[in-house]
Amino acid sequence: MATEIEAWTTGPQNDGVFSVEQKQDEEDGSFGSEDLNELEVNGNWTPQEKALHEARLKAKAKRRLRKSSSRDSNRESFSDSVSGELSTDPNSPKGKNAVNDRKSRTGKGRGLPKKGGAGGKGVWGAAGMVYEVEEPDARDPNYDESAQGDTVYATVVPEVDERELEKTINPIVQEYFEHGDTKEVEMLLKELNLGHHKFEFSSLAVSLSLEGKASHRELTSRLLSDLSGKVLSEKDMSRAFDKMLKELPDLILDTPEAPQMLGQFIARAIADHALPMSFLDCYRGKVDCDHARAALDRASVLLSMKRGIMRLDNVWGVGGGQRPVKHLIKEMNLLLKEYLVSGELTEAEHCLRDLEVPHFHHELVYEAVVMVLESTGETALQMMVKLLKVFWQTGLITLDQMNRGFQRVYDELPEINLDVPHAQSIMETFVDLCYQESVITKHLRDSCPTRGRKRFVSEGDGGIVKS
Repeated sequence: MATEIEAWTTGPQNDGVFSVEQKQDEEDGSFGSEDLNELEVNGNWTPQEKALHEARLKAKAKRRLRKSSSRDSNRESFSDSVSGELSTDPNSPKGKNAVNDRKSRTGKGRGLPKKGGAGGKGVWGAAGMVYEVEEPDARDPNYDESAQGDTVYATVVPEVDERELEKTINPIVQEYFEHGDTKEVEMLLKELNLGHHKFEFSSLAVSLSLEGKASHRELTSRLLSDLSGKVLSEKDMSRAFDKMLKELPDLILDTPEAPQMLGQFIARAIADHALPMSFLDCYRGKVDCDHARAALDRASVLLSMKRGIMRLDNVWGVGGGQRPVKHLIKEMNLLLKEYLVSGELTEAEHCLRDLEVPHFHHELVYEAVVMVLESTGETALQMMVKLLKVFWQTGLITLDQMNRGFQRVYDELPEINLDVPHAQSIMETFVDLCYQESVITKHLRDSCPTRGRKRFVSEGDGGIVKS
């Protein structure tokens, strides 16, 4: 019976076949420890038993190595030796686990936790670490715009392209010539993003005024003075006039008087403190263009005159309706007197246009008629009829202005008769001639007051005056 039991326990071992329980005991390091010790004492180990014993010892040493927290140089040498031995036994039950082990097999490191304990799944960071407030990313899929507080929307104005600059500025300047409001121009320029082309506004405004009237040049000088320090700096003004001095050869083609006018602009800008006083000094002895030299000489002469800076306020004259009424009346009287002396219709027409007061031309008609009534002889009468006819045909004096001028004389004729006894008869003659030359209408001729003829009847009528 004992022989059968011994054969049962030793038979499968010799064949290299083990039960599941024996394998588990083998992993725990306690498989057949008593039997192996007994066999070792007896010295009856088979080759398979020796290999099993060696594999158990290696596995046990490897488990101790993984549990150890220190990774010094001794472990490196030991792991090398163990791995070398393991590589010689591909049938080892722990061979695959050693290959797929995620821990470092280089033996480097001090055995400390990764990232100082701040890494790993579910870890918020090392102890004592303070995180700064992160700005929300608008590209984050979970970004909530309404949760970010008050949203401020800013209007971004793109910079005006150089090719579109002239098309943008010209309407502003042309409109300014109509209303003359510098504050509106300032507001429009602040809404535009001119960028580094800001100085070109001044040069374009001056160029447009050179082609216009004297009143336009006066308005341009006032505009540059009002914008200086608010929208345009002295540096911008200097760059603008420097550019115009270089472009004078081209400006002369359209405006022959451009050098003198530009010199007046420079002098007026210096007087209004829009340009620095040292602007002219920068060009002394450095100008090769004759036209630019003429402009700078003109500005220098105007500034060197006695009280020249004070007089530069009227360097362009007083434009149009901005002139006092008394001054306009004086200018028109002077115009008519010069015409009676010279008889030049073209010069008289040019002077009237330069006054730029089409709404006040009825004053010229009134002064012309009164001058005829106060004159002696037929020369003044004929010349005034000819002058009014030219003004009427050229459209310089409109029908309304002509009617208003004659009507004013009709209303004041009784008072004029006190100073000029024959004014009534002269007036009738003048009105008839004007009607014959188609200067006035038939209705206006019929509206002329006639002198009432009074006579005394015979004495038998009792001295009653009849009209």
